[in-house]
Amino acid sequence: MSYQQTQPQQQQQLSYAPRATSGPQAQQDAGAFQGGSFTIAHRDTNAILNLDLQEGATIRAIPGAMIHMSNSVQLAGKVKFSMKKLFTGGDLAESTYSGPGKIALAPTLFGDIIPLPMNGQQPWNVGKDAFLACTTEISKELKSQGLGKAFFSGEDLFIYRMGGQGIVWLTSFGAVDRLDLQSGEEHTVDNGHLVAWNCDFRIERAGGSSSTSFKTGEGLVCRFTGPGSVYVQTRNMSDFKSFIRANSAGAAAA
Repeated sequence: MSYQQTQPQQQQQLSYAPRATSGPQAQQDAGAFQGGSFTIAHRDTNAILNLDLQEGATIRAIPGAMIHMSNSVQLAGKVKFSMKKLFTGGDLAESTYSGPGKIALAPTLFGDIIPLPMNGQQPWNVGKDAFLACTTEISKELKSQGLGKAFFSGEDLFIYRMGGQGIVWLTSFGAVDRLDLQSGEEHTVDNGHLVAWNCDFRIERAGGSSSTSFKTGEGLVCRFTGPGSVYVQTRNMSDFKSFIRANSAGAAAA
């Protein structure tokens, strides 16, 4: 039985406000935004974002994400060159889709897609590889975390700072859970599982052991403090890369 059969689809507007709880939240499969609507299919590991745009409606997405689209949709590419993006690995290009018509988008790797409604008041921090697409009203800026925090959290030195009012669609490695924290509530997240967050955090050693490796950051966790929310992915990309390298080396030796 698929995820969509067990979870009722709900049409939710931009006024959607997450209900604060101490546990993971079920993710939204469908919704509407100014000038269009969306559904997310084939969750949780092979997700596709289906968009239906009205006349004149526009969305922005990472290059190469389009699977198929209506002939009526206008696609334009835009290059945003800067030395900062060149050295940080930020997207130098961006694809813009204008309606009317239907579009299907997907990330490069297997994983989930989630909508992040933004109210124009609360900015979000988003991992550089987690951004898939957004409505045209959303602002996206590459920001430095600071060398120490980036190193210890397992995140890139630069992340996206998202603002404005609209919807951002995020992608993950594996499935995604959302943790909503009350004011003063603390929650610990393994550093390799972060997707997006809008609350304060500090870096700690797991278990308080001083024997963990400073070079690799092994045993380090992020302790978040509410109020706010944290999106986490169920798989760790660094661990997956290590698994591939180890098995590739073994196969080559054989």
